[in-house]
Amino acid sequence: MLTNGKSALIIGGGRGIGRAVSVRCARAGYHVVINYRANTAAAEETLRTIIDAGGSAELRRFDIVNSDETVRELGELLAVRAVEALVLCAGIRRDELLVFMQEEQWDAVLDTDLKSFYRIVRPVVKEMLLRHSGRIVVVSSTSGQAGLPGQVHYSAAKAGLIGAVKALALECAKRNVLVNAVAPGFIATDMTGDMNAADVVKRIPLGRFGTAEEVAGVVSFLLSNDAAYITGQVLSVNGGIYT
Repeated sequence: MLTNGKSALIIGGGRGIGRAVSVRCARAGYHVVINYRANTAAAEETLRTIIDAGGSAELRRFDIVNSDETVRELGELLAVRAVEALVLCAGIRRDELLVFMQEEQWDAVLDTDLKSFYRIVRPVVKEMLLRHSGRIVVVSSTSGQAGLPGQVHYSAAKAGLIGAVKALALECAKRNVLVNAVAPGFIATDMTGDMNAADVVKRIPLGRFGTAEEVAGVVSFLLSNDAAYITGQVLSVNGGIYT
């Protein structure tokens, strides 16, 4: 597997959708920088999968909620390596009805799922704009398009990402930096492992959960030359759920 000389930074790239995106980017020839926060074993497994297949990758451990740590690690990375593709996959769910939700629950979800966009994208997109080239893909959610009960905070964060993507795409288009979002529905990952699968499937026209690889395929398309005229868009990967 040969590299194309470009690097892709995958935030939350160690497991779930992020792992599938990391592997797919390596297959497309990127040197993959895999960010993770705590699950070292999962991140190392993703790294081994890429290396064993002949790809190129490295691990970067930092917590995207920690501003100082994120700024430091991204600064060190950008000093030695240009990032041509950035994919934000990290996120958390803390489902609770709003009437019972504590402020700490709200803050945890918004900080991880939305505010991290500012911490991560700002330094990376600056370098892309200077080079007049780059791709950014943000993993949002069907919840951010249609809302889900028990996910007022999660829906707010994911909807905020969609707004951020659309605005940033307008700011960056003249310098050939393309910014898009992917909105997965119910995907079979650790994040959906606590859901009642039988009840959920009834809501999905295709009658099944999606796979992380199916989401990664759409991300890979948005990073490819075939998507050179697409920016500011949200591509849904949700089995036909009307949003």
